[in-house]
Amino acid sequence: MPKITRIFETVLYADDLKAAVEFYNGVIGMELIQSSDLFVTFRCEDGVLLIFDPKKSGQQGRSVPAHGATGPGHIAFAVRAEDLDSWREHLRNNGVEIESEVEWKAGGISIYFRDPADNSVELAPTTLWGGGWAF
Repeated sequence: MPKITRIFETVLYADDLKAAVEFYNGVIGMELIQSSDLFVTFRCEDGVLLIFDPKKSGQQGRSVPAHGATGPGHIAFAVRAEDLDSWREHLRNNGVEIESEVEWKAGGISIYFRDPADNSVELAPTTLWGGGWAF
Protein backbone atom coordinates (compact mmCIF):
# COMPACT_ATOMS: atom_id res chain seq x y z
CA MET A 1 0.00 0.00 0.00
CA PRO A 2 1.38 3.49 -0.81
CA LYS A 3 2.18 5.67 2.19
CA ILE A 4 0.81 9.14 2.98
CA THR A 5 3.78 11.29 3.97
CA ARG A 6 2.22 14.42 5.55
CA ILE A 7 -0.73 16.76 5.55
CA PHE A 8 -0.24 19.09 2.60
CA GLU A 9 -3.19 21.47 3.03
CA THR A 10 -5.48 22.35 5.89
CA VAL A 11 -8.73 24.22 5.30
CA LEU A 12 -10.77 26.56 7.48
CA TYR A 13 -13.79 28.62 6.48
CA ALA A 14 -14.50 32.31 7.01
CA ASP A 15 -17.20 34.63 5.68
CA ASP A 16 -14.80 37.60 5.82
CA LEU A 17 -11.60 36.75 3.95
CA LYS A 18 -10.16 40.26 4.48
CA ALA A 19 -10.40 39.76 8.26
CA ALA A 20 -8.76 36.34 7.84
CA VAL A 21 -5.82 37.94 6.01
CA GLU A 22 -5.47 40.64 8.65
CA PHE A 23 -5.44 37.98 11.38
CA TYR A 24 -3.31 35.19 9.91
CA ASN A 25 -0.88 37.48 8.08
CA GLY A 26 -0.93 40.55 10.34
CA VAL A 27 -1.27 38.98 13.80
CA ILE A 28 -0.03 35.39 13.42
CA GLY A 29 2.65 36.35 10.87
CA MET A 30 1.96 33.75 8.20
CA GLU A 31 3.10 34.53 4.67
CA LEU A 32 0.15 35.29 2.36
CA ILE A 33 0.59 33.28 -0.84
CA GLN A 34 -2.60 34.08 -2.74
CA SER A 35 -5.83 35.98 -2.26
CA SER A 36 -9.10 35.89 -4.21
CA ASP A 37 -12.81 36.32 -3.54
CA LEU A 38 -13.05 32.50 -3.05
CA PHE A 39 -10.09 31.79 -0.77
CA VAL A 40 -6.82 33.00 0.75
CA THR A 41 -3.73 30.84 1.22
CA PHE A 42 -0.87 31.08 3.68
CA ARG A 43 2.51 29.35 3.84
CA CYS A 44 3.17 27.28 6.97
CA GLU A 45 6.65 25.77 6.63
CA ASP A 46 6.15 22.95 4.11
CA GLY A 47 2.33 23.04 4.24
CA VAL A 48 -0.45 25.43 3.31
CA LEU A 49 -3.41 26.87 5.20
CA LEU A 50 -6.36 27.67 2.96
CA ILE A 51 -9.30 29.70 4.17
CA PHE A 52 -12.37 29.52 1.95
CA ASP A 53 -15.53 31.59 1.84
CA PRO A 54 -18.02 28.77 2.54
CA LYS A 55 -20.80 30.34 0.46
CA LYS A 56 -18.57 30.21 -2.62
CA SER A 57 -16.66 26.97 -1.99
CA GLY A 58 -19.95 25.09 -1.53
CA GLN A 59 -21.25 26.03 -4.98
CA GLN A 60 -21.61 23.22 -7.50
CA GLY A 61 -20.11 23.37 -10.98
CA ARG A 62 -16.60 24.52 -10.07
CA SER A 63 -13.59 22.57 -11.34
CA VAL A 64 -12.89 21.48 -7.74
CA PRO A 65 -15.63 19.52 -5.96
CA ALA A 66 -17.88 21.64 -3.75
CA HIS A 67 -16.97 21.64 -0.05
CA GLY A 68 -17.68 23.59 3.10
CA ALA A 69 -18.44 23.41 6.80
CA THR A 70 -20.66 25.16 9.29
CA GLY A 71 -19.67 26.23 12.76
CA PRO A 72 -16.21 26.91 14.12
CA GLY A 73 -13.31 24.78 12.94
CA HIS A 74 -10.05 24.05 14.73
CA ILE A 75 -6.38 24.29 13.78
CA ALA A 76 -3.26 23.72 15.86
CA PHE A 77 0.13 25.21 15.06
CA ALA A 78 3.27 23.67 16.58
CA VAL A 79 5.28 26.10 18.69
CA ARG A 80 8.37 25.88 20.86
CA ALA A 81 7.75 25.83 24.62
CA GLU A 82 10.28 28.63 25.10
CA ASP A 83 8.21 30.88 22.82
CA LEU A 84 4.93 30.63 24.78
CA ASP A 85 5.51 33.77 26.88
CA SER A 86 6.33 35.74 23.74
CA TRP A 87 3.16 34.41 22.08
CA ARG A 88 1.04 35.37 25.10
CA GLU A 89 2.42 38.91 25.00
CA HIS A 90 2.09 39.15 21.22
CA LEU A 91 -1.54 38.01 21.27
CA ARG A 92 -2.37 40.42 24.12
CA ASN A 93 -0.68 43.30 22.28
CA ASN A 94 -2.83 42.54 19.23
CA GLY A 95 -6.10 42.41 21.15
CA VAL A 96 -6.45 38.63 20.91
CA GLU A 97 -8.01 37.09 24.02
CA ILE A 98 -6.57 33.79 25.17
CA GLU A 99 -9.59 31.55 25.66
CA SER A 100 -7.88 28.69 27.46
CA GLU A 101 -4.55 27.14 28.38
CA VAL A 102 -4.18 23.39 28.84
CA GLU A 103 -1.23 21.58 30.40
CA TRP A 104 -0.93 18.13 28.83
CA LYS A 105 0.07 14.91 30.61
CA ALA A 106 2.37 14.15 27.67
CA GLY A 107 4.15 17.42 28.42
CA GLY A 108 3.74 21.00 27.33
CA ILE A 109 1.04 23.64 27.31
CA SER A 110 -1.43 24.58 24.57
CA ILE A 111 -2.79 28.10 24.21
CA TYR A 112 -6.25 28.48 22.61
CA PHE A 113 -7.81 31.60 21.08
CA ARG A 114 -10.29 32.49 18.31
CA ASP A 115 -9.76 33.93 14.85
CA PRO A 116 -12.20 36.53 13.46
CA ALA A 117 -14.43 33.74 12.02
CA ASP A 118 -14.65 32.11 15.50
CA ASN A 119 -12.41 29.18 14.50
CA SER A 120 -10.46 27.74 17.44
CA VAL A 121 -6.72 28.31 17.01
CA GLU A 122 -4.25 26.38 19.14
CA LEU A 123 -0.55 26.91 19.70
CA ALA A 124 0.51 23.39 20.65
CA PRO A 125 3.63 21.68 21.96
CA THR A 126 5.23 19.07 19.75
CA THR A 127 4.98 16.59 22.64
CA LEU A 128 1.17 16.58 22.47
CA TRP A 129 0.80 13.43 20.38
CA GLY A 130 3.91 11.74 21.72
CA GLY A 131 5.99 12.75 18.74
CA GLY A 132 8.42 15.13 20.36
CA TRP A 133 9.32 16.28 16.84
CA ALA A 134 12.24 18.63 16.57
CA PHE A 135 12.13 21.86 14.66
